[in-house]
Amino acid sequence: MPGFTLPRAVRTTRITRTHKISAAVVASASCAAALALTAAPSNAETTAAHAPAAVKPVSANGLPLTAKDRADDGKKDQQLASSLTTGLKVTAVAKQGHTAKQAADRSADRKVIAAPKAAAPKAAPKAAHKAAPKAAKRYANNLDGWIRESLDIMKSKRIPGSYEGLHRNIMRESSGNPNAVNDWDINAINGIPSKGLLQVIQPTFDTYHVSGTPHKLTDPVANITAAANYAAHRYGSIDNVNSAY
Repeated sequence: MPGFTLPRAVRTTRITRTHKISAAVVASASCAAALALTAAPSNAETTAAHAPAAVKPVSANGLPLTAKDRADDGKKDQQLASSLTTGLKVTAVAKQGHTAKQAADRSADRKVIAAPKAAAPKAAPKAAHKAAPKAAKRYANNLDGWIRESLDIMKSKRIPGSYEGLHRNIMRESSGNPNAVNDWDINAINGIPSKGLLQVIQPTFDTYHVSGTPHKLTDPVANITAAANYAAHRYGSIDNVNSAY
């Protein structure tokens, strides 16, 4: 089988694995062509005995590959596979780092967006609604108003008595005159006359005076509440009084 020899210019050039494989293919094709030309034209059938032998791999210069050539090619294949694997790993690590950086950037962006919300001052709590002070109750400056004011004070001090009981005794004692003075009874003779709506003497008024009222015997409200307080201690209630007391 004739050999396939590369020109001198080609032999001096560094031959890569790809060149080697291409050259081997060309050499094999040349050998096959040569075998076809030597076959007899009249022989239409080729027996198994005359079949061409299996083509063996050859090197770039046409010679069969040696064990060393195959070992070198195997090492190059391993180096190429290792390079590809290393490249894939480097690419994966770079991609992972890029993904991690993107995630960190997104997290930082969320923190920057959330920061103004967190820094926003909280709205001051609304001041508790304070109930307006209750307006002082006003009473008419007459007998009805004096009795009603006295009843409210008596209620706060837990002094018993009713409007009817107060009104009834007032009308009997003074006819509703806050300045009425008794100058003829025993008290008057003793120099301590009864005075006011419920005809109270000064010692009794001083003893049973109710705090929150003027300390004046003839003051209508003070006179009523002191007399009701005295009656509560002696009779249980002003309602139980139906005559001089």
